Amino acid sequence: MDNKNYRTERDLLGEKEVPAEAYYGVQTLRAVENFHISGRTLSEYPNFIKGLALTKKAAAIANAEVGMIEADRSKAMQEACDDLLAGKYHDQFPVDMIQGGAGTSTNMNANEVIANIAIEKLGGKKGEYKYCDSHDDANASQSTNDAYPCAIHMAMYLEHLEFVPRMEKFIESLEKKEKEFASIVKMGRTQLQDAVPMTLGQTFGGFAAAMRMELANMNRAAEEWLTINMGATAIGTGICSKPGYSAACTKALAKVTGWNIKLAENLIEATSATAPYVEYSQAMKRLALRINKICNDLRLMGSGPRCGIHELFLPERQPGSSIMPGKVNPVIPEVMNQCCYKVIGNDLCITMAADNGQLELNVMEPVIAYSLFESIHLLGNGIDTLRTLCIDGIKADVERCRSLVENSIGIITMLNPIIGYDASTEIAREATLTGRGVMELVLEHKLLTKEQLDEVMKPENMIEPKDLSYIKK
Repeated sequence: MDNKNYRTERDLLGEKEVPAEAYYGVQTLRAVENFHISGRTLSEYPNFIKGLALTKKAAAIANAEVGMIEADRSKAMQEACDDLLAGKYHDQFPVDMIQGGAGTSTNMNANEVIANIAIEKLGGKKGEYKYCDSHDDANASQSTNDAYPCAIHMAMYLEHLEFVPRMEKFIESLEKKEKEFASIVKMGRTQLQDAVPMTLGQTFGGFAAAMRMELANMNRAAEEWLTINMGATAIGTGICSKPGYSAACTKALAKVTGWNIKLAENLIEATSATAPYVEYSQAMKRLALRINKICNDLRLMGSGPRCGIHELFLPERQPGSSIMPGKVNPVIPEVMNQCCYKVIGNDLCITMAADNGQLELNVMEPVIAYSLFESIHLLGNGIDTLRTLCIDGIKADVERCRSLVENSIGIITMLNPIIGYDASTEIAREATLTGRGVMELVLEHKLLTKEQLDEVMKPENMIEPKDLSYIKK
């Protein structure tokens, strides 16, 4: 080994050779050696690194304010955090997202990188911790048990803020289809059976309304990210911090982020709590269930082209079969379905991990964080794909929609208030047995005239509450 390419660092377990150019240190290196689990490293999650930087910057400000660390070290660490927030040095976070130790490896990775960047700013060389120590300075007044969850909170709020515009665009696309298809009458269905007429625009309006509701629910859940436990240190008692630090750190974080950051009411509770993770995960699961339903509906309404419902032309994206010529599959709704299944599965993982907190800490937070990031990335990428490659290009098969309505037995429900339930039942039965059309039989039995039937069948009379008693007068 060429010692010029390495520096020697020491920790509790002894000495190790760290690459000379690395900004991380010995504890990060041990984590890299120990955890080959998910194959996804911190460096692949820029908002997580930014969450760590925001947390550590606020801590550096507060520590200087209460006299825990010297002003020059605080300033150098703040500048190091600003570098991380600007996207620099992210390649220096090689630790696997899933790890033992309740996130200690992640916390120390951040401490070591921030300390070594600060060391260079103070005129030293990497590893010369006399200038700025990864424990005594970068981790001052902190424990992994408050810094790590705070970083997750900050990171997930950043993720949420990026996700909201993607959802808004998705909703706008659905609302455009609502307007575009406002006059196209189709058959509504319950239990996969013909029900009553509606417009295709109403279908997409329902989709849009569902997405608005779920976005509002996610916004409510995201507010929990703004409550932190900084100053709790190991278990919530604040040991190893000075009086006033917790409030100072909360104030500093609010100033750094511009967000309404609040300190948890009880730091003992907050240090072992996983409620914000569970709540936001459940909000994502709810959204996934709703989107999954939309995709299933699109696949059903687009089924065919000749032997299915085929009320919609879904955009053709690629040949659908290696053996069946001419087949085109609804690949975009299908891939979104799979994203939704993964989000639902991640919610179960988060639930189980949250359930396994013991005493004053939940050590399963790394897999919770990993699952949260994966879910929001899947949803964000998925809805962008669904919007641009499917929703925006959907066309209606207008004639097919009209034909299905006119030939449906379900339209007899429209006549119920006019010709009565018994007569409607007889017409429905005869239509079922003979295969003849409802309108044809109504005319044949002289229950309504052609003019009266045409009045009933006007689109505006079929899609909302109407008093049609005048028709038979």
